[in-house]
Amino acid sequence: MNFSYLTDPAHWDLSATGSIPNLILSHLGYTCLALLFGALIALPVGLYIGHTGKGSFIAINAGNAGRSLPTLGLLMLMVTLLGLGLLPVLIALTVLVIPPILTSAYAGMRNVDQRVVDAARGMGMRPWQVLTRVELPMALPVMFGGFRNGALQVVATATVAAAVGLGGLGRLLIDGLAVNDYSRVLAGAIVVAALAVLVDLFLALIQRLVVSPGLKGS
Repeated sequence: MNFSYLTDPAHWDLSATGSIPNLILSHLGYTCLALLFGALIALPVGLYIGHTGKGSFIAINAGNAGRSLPTLGLLMLMVTLLGLGLLPVLIALTVLVIPPILTSAYAGMRNVDQRVVDAARGMGMRPWQVLTRVELPMALPVMFGGFRNGALQVVATATVAAAVGLGGLGRLLIDGLAVNDYSRVLAGAIVVAALAVLVDLFLALIQRLVVSPGLKGS
């Protein structure tokens, strides 16, 4: 294997346009925006469905749809409808990340011990207090699992942004294939894989800090 592109110091120069660090930053930018918009849409819906038990078929079908949806095909459809730019990429990546966040929020809420919820209500807690002080904290381990799953999917899939002329680590793959520079392609694959692992480790650390110690084994 040829690692010359990956080990060349010139490709790690922050001041150089198209350097690996700059591509990583733009890749993380797409990832964070997709996760943010996906969470803003999916979390309220998942929490509501899990809390009330109404519309559970939405969460179940969303999970099934998310596993079968072709992200590249959706991206090309969005480009056809909206033209080139950041918006089609964000729509495609957001649609990708919604199902795991939605289903994990629903599953986390439904897995909360109903006896604990009944005890909270018996103590006089209002519905919003039961949700925020009892159900939500107990559902966090499962919810974080879905969020981490969604983050990994987006990190791996955000390379499609390069297919419509944007940046990110997909540039190494697309540009490398265009000129038969397989050292560049290999560098892109390695950096994407390493970034996915680092993002998951970072989210695992956040989970350890946020989730109650008594629930970490749930």
